[in-house]
Amino acid sequence: MAVLQVRVVAVAVRLVSKMIVCSIIIPVLNESAHLPTQLAELQAWRQAGHEIIVVDGGSEDASGELARPLVDQLISSPKGRATQMNKGAASANNEWLVFLHADTLFSKTAMNSLQNIFHREDIKWGRFDVRLSGSNPLFRLISILMNIRSRISGIATGDQAMFMRKAVFDQVGGFPDIALMEDISLSSKLKKMSSPYCMKEFVTTSSRRWHKHGIVKTIFMMWSLRLRYFFGASPRALAERYNRSPK
Repeated sequence: MAVLQVRVVAVAVRLVSKMIVCSIIIPVLNESAHLPTQLAELQAWRQAGHEIIVVDGGSEDASGELARPLVDQLISSPKGRATQMNKGAASANNEWLVFLHADTLFSKTAMNSLQNIFHREDIKWGRFDVRLSGSNPLFRLISILMNIRSRISGIATGDQAMFMRKAVFDQVGGFPDIALMEDISLSSKLKKMSSPYCMKEFVTTSSRRWHKHGIVKTIFMMWSLRLRYFFGASPRALAERYNRSPK
């Protein structure tokens, strides 16, 4: 009943405001520590008519149970971020797709900012600036450098809450079915169509890996993985190396 009430309110709001709504796709795997906070924040989006889709890759914790009452679709999928996001996109009902990691939070004004973008015919895809959580001043510097790099390269990463028209996503074939670097590979295809729209507004993503693995070590690992991918290393081998580090 509560879900039905949310959807009725959503339809009414949409009719009055003529909003363009999106489908927010969240791939999860054992994310019960972060998912409730994120989904609670996203209930305002649901009330405005946006669709929330969680795609569970076989969680062994309570991720699915926690998500079920707070989403429009809870989908089961084989494990793999690319596979999960593609499955979510295939079930999405709206013109725009937003891909959001389970440990990433929108700002309070992100909905209005995206609404302005959705109304622009010239924009095909884009991403937010990213900010790492935590009070360490180095995280602010790292965030700034990540955003500058993205602007220069035209490459977005999953932590930046990539968004795109569903038709464009389908046109480039979605995320490639690889074990790692699926966001970089998709960005490379998308930027051949157009440059990304780089939102100046931030999404905040967890710095848990940086805390556990160490800042310097994490920077080295990330750049090493990207360099190896650029020179043709197997995404599966890179994923095995990535997954061996603490999260």
